[in-house]
This record gives sequence, structure tokens and C-alpha cells, in this order.
Amino acid sequence: MIPMTLAEIAHAVTGRLDTVTDDQATVTAPTAFDSRHVEAGGLFAALGGNHVDGHDFASAAIEKGAVAVLASRPTGTPAIIVDDVVTAMSDLAHAVSTRYTGRVLAITGSAGKTSTKDLLTQILVRHGSVVATERSFNNEIGFPHTVLRVKADTDFLVLEMGARGRGHISHLAAIARPQIGAVLGIGSAHIGEFGNREAIAVAKRELVEALDTTGIAVLNTDDPLVAAMADHTRAQVLRFGTGPEADVRATDITLDTSARAQFTLRHRDDAAAVTLGVVGEHHLTNALAAAALALSAGVEFATVAEGLDGAGLVSGSRMEVTERPDGVTVINDAFNASPESVEAALRSLATIAATVRPTVAVLGEMRELGDTASALHARIGRQVADLGIGTLITVGGHHAELMATAARDAGSEQVTHVETKDQVLDLLNEGLRGDDVVLIKGANSAGLFETAAALATGH
Repeated sequence: MIPMTLAEIAHAVTGRLDTVTDDQATVTAPTAFDSRHVEAGGLFAALGGNHVDGHDFASAAIEKGAVAVLASRPTGTPAIIVDDVVTAMSDLAHAVSTRYTGRVLAITGSAGKTSTKDLLTQILVRHGSVVATERSFNNEIGFPHTVLRVKADTDFLVLEMGARGRGHISHLAAIARPQIGAVLGIGSAHIGEFGNREAIAVAKRELVEALDTTGIAVLNTDDPLVAAMADHTRAQVLRFGTGPEADVRATDITLDTSARAQFTLRHRDDAAAVTLGVVGEHHLTNALAAAALALSAGVEFATVAEGLDGAGLVSGSRMEVTERPDGVTVINDAFNASPESVEAALRSLATIAATVRPTVAVLGEMRELGDTASALHARIGRQVADLGIGTLITVGGHHAELMATAARDAGSEQVTHVETKDQVLDLLNEGLRGDDVVLIKGANSAGLFETAAALATGH
């Protein structure tokens, strides 16, 4: 964290000092909301919860080296008392961002935020120091936590922005004041909360609306809802995509036998051959967004191309490929699931199937789809049949069963529905043979990432 005294922090968060003997004591390390992750010189945010109250761990945090606790009530330790700890974290992050002089790059979209962040980070580290969102910490808690990790000499701050309603991204943008903002695409994720894709687009475009005239809006020209956002920003616009209107584009696109994208990256008069290290043609969009963001931040084209070539994903459970010693390949894409991401993952599996390897898709239910849930789950089932996926196992309740039924009705023969993830491993361990390729995909709540991890280790 950019150093601030306890007095400065208390002022920034409109708090009062309690049990503090030296208001000039300086916080130099990041803020933590888990006492196990406290660093010496840091600040501990005592968040409340349904099962665990961070205030109960205040003493443990101080013993680990925290300078003070950000709390909503006295803890018997040096503390800054505020009305609401989450709000105070945002206020503190805003204060830190006003002192930060590096480049702030923000990413939003219905899918691909974390993957794009991973690819972008691998480019930027070739050019300077980077602080980026960990895992998917893109909400009202994780976002300020990331901002508070920045240091005075950090060159780039890379932030994911998630939204579950109007105004969420505007709030996050006000905290960190990004100079460069990218919108990846508008899909069906959270459509149950927003109502339709157009409403999702309005929420996502809050990022480019927040940019000023010195900023750069990085927009996906392959998505009409995103391309239209050029009319809603004061910033310069840099377009990425596969069409001739894109400023940063991919041509000569092919997939290798492992469904990894190979293409020519182009910007102005520059061109370079790139092969991604991550499975799935849909990651081409993420790679182009990462390239456009890096170029907007001043990174040379050659460095961008070198950083993308062979780049994979750092965050787990996203098209993470494991080759087991017995020949079975496990594709763990179980972190989350939207209709678009499931369809993309299935297309990747089908590409691998073209090498005459047996394929198995394990699909959990998709969440937050509202009145469209039944139709979208049935559509996925039909796609499994259309793509010729050999075996389908669906996991969960009514909507998972709808996927199975739709697949059978469309011609799939090897289809099994189970209600819990615990049943999946038994099925797979009984039936898998060397050379099988297994895709595991589902929403967070399905817990299939645990199943995928166990399968990848052969346990």
C-alpha cells in the first residue's frame, strides 16, 4: 500500500481512532480481511459475516503485525472505528488511488474478465511492475482490496469490475479512476437480475462513461452492443476484434488439435504470429482485449506479441488442462458458467474430439438466468448433441435434467443425470479410459471445481 499514517487513514474514512497511542504510525502493507493473511505493517479490515465476525480476530491480526484494525466497534486493540467497514475500505482505496501516479486499467464484460486480466498481466510484467486483481476479487470488497495493494512505484494497476446492477461499475470507477477501460462482451450472465442483454450493456458501459477525455475506451467491435458504446464515452476509442474495422485485430485464425488459437496479431503496420497457450477459441477475444489494453498503456507492439505468444491462464479452474499419467485429459473450466461460456467450452471440446479422442462433458446448472433458464439449459443440451460430444453427465436439479433431456431428444445416446457432484467421480472413475478428454463446467454454487481438481489428480 502507498504509506499513510493512522491519522490520515482516519480522516480518509471519516473514522475515529481508538486505543491508538501514536496517530503517526504508518501503514505500509496491504489491507487484509482475513487475519491469516495479515502482513506486518498492514491494516486488518474486520468484516462482519453470517458465521464469522472479523472483530473476533482483531487481536490475532495485531499479533501478526497489523498496525491497526478497521472496525465498526472497539476491539480492545489499536483501531479506526467507522460506521461501515466495507464503505471505509472503498473510501480508503479512493484516497490511495488519488496518490497513485501509475496507469490504471479496468476490465468489465459478461465473461472473460479474469482470463483477460491474466493474459494482460503476462504482457505488462515485461514492461514494468504490476498489481492485478487476484482470482475474481471484483466486487465491493475485492475491488478496494486490490487497489490497496498498489505501491508508489507500481507501474500498472489492473482491475476487474463486476456488476450485479446499475451503478455498481460507476461506484468502482469512482474509487480507482481508471484511465483505460475495456468492455469485452455482453452475454447472458446475470440476465435474471438485469432482465435482458440491453440492460446488461447499459450497466457495463458505465466504465467507458466514467473515462475522461484523456482516457482510452477499449471496445470489442465484434459485439454490436459493445461497439455502440463508442457513442457513450468522452475518451478516445481503440477497437479490437476480427473485422477490418478493428484497430487491434486477428487474422489467419486457426485452432491446433488442442483447440488453442493461432493467429496473426495486427495493429497499424505491425504484425506478428501468436499461438495462445490456453484452450478455447473464445480466448481469442480475451487475447485481443489484452493486446489492445497493453498498447493503450504504452507497451510496444513487439513486447505485446511476445507476451501473448504461449500465454496461459494463471487463475485456476478456467480451461485448465491436465494430462494424467494414464492418458486421460481433464479440462477444468468449473469456476463459473454462463450460456456463452458453456457453449464456447463445448466447441473447444468438439475441436479436440476431431482428433478421434473420446469426449465427456460434465455440466452443472447455470445460475441467475431468470425466466430464460429453462430455454437456455435446453439449448445447451441440444448443442451437446449437435457437436457430437460422446458422453454427457449433467449435475444438479431441474435445469440440469432439462439439459440431459434435450440432449437425448436431439440424438445423444450416452447421457446420464445425477443430482450431486459426489456422484460424478464414481461415474467417471468407473468409465474413463486412456485417451478420454473430460470437460467439467458449472456455476460456482455447483462446487464442480472440487470434482475437477480431484479428477485431475486421479483421486
